[in-house]
Amino acid sequence: MSKYKQIKLASVKTISIAKRKSKVTPKDFARTVDPKKSLLADFVDSLPRILMAEELRQLVLDIERSRRRNKPVILMMGAHVVKVGLSPLVVDLVRRGIITHVAMNSAAAIHDVETAMWGQTSEDVAVSILDGKFGMSRETGEFINRGLVRGFAETTEGYAETLAKKLIASKARYREVSILAACYEQSVPVTVHAAIGTDIIHQQPSMDGAATGEMSFRDFKILANSIKDLTGGGVVLNVGSAVILPEVFLKALTVARNLGYKAQGFSTANFDMIRQYRPQMNVVERPTQRFGRGYSFTGHHEIMIPLLAAMIKLRLNNRSGS
Repeated sequence: MSKYKQIKLASVKTISIAKRKSKVTPKDFARTVDPKKSLLADFVDSLPRILMAEELRQLVLDIERSRRRNKPVILMMGAHVVKVGLSPLVVDLVRRGIITHVAMNSAAAIHDVETAMWGQTSEDVAVSILDGKFGMSRETGEFINRGLVRGFAETTEGYAETLAKKLIASKARYREVSILAACYEQSVPVTVHAAIGTDIIHQQPSMDGAATGEMSFRDFKILANSIKDLTGGGVVLNVGSAVILPEVFLKALTVARNLGYKAQGFSTANFDMIRQYRPQMNVVERPTQRFGRGYSFTGHHEIMIPLLAAMIKLRLNNRSGS
């Protein structure tokens, strides 16, 4: 018997997502570019071959070489990637076979599910925090939490696979912009890495800590299995995760090396609006020391990631000659 009291969630009052004020819908999302019809090639060629512009070109070359040699290109992403409308670009790169694994924090999974199911996400926190309604969207919590409970009890699947299959089975109206669904449909590993207590679904009565923890732990092992193939090539991109994914990546990389896999000689890149300690150390510097190369790009995701995605497609289009 614990001597510490826990607050009871059974009486927490939830609300319908239909009545919640959201700030993002799919009509606001980015659109993919066609490299055969775009003048973007001229723009990219016009960039100076100096400092970060040249480093971005080098990263694109690393990604191209990695895929040509069948090495992994792993995208680690925070919730901001979905919130600023970049899901269509990630989905496109997954479908083109460029991204070979997507690892996201559980907030990103929440935004992905809300967008796919109900066509809205990014709650207006400033409005709903005042009266205790922040994060109480009933449909969101019940869809995810109940799915995890069932997956925990009935399958050996992980967090992300369970949600992806549920989105597909539910015939989510906006499934075309779901990263979870796209990865599952393309047989690309996708994983969700949760920190219990950080997300809106954790404060609702449907929350099950055992299921959430086990399902996320399964995904950790799936990520480590992908990371083990970062041998003599490959790229790891971290976009907008300041703490969780840099920490998860470092531990998963350690597991792979501890088990005897020579996961070294790959490239890493961090994209964020400011430079922060953990991404710099755990993504850019430590994993690539002695072998490999780390990049750090500072700028707004809604500008930098469309540019990166377009440059990758231009490079691959030029290589194919199509």
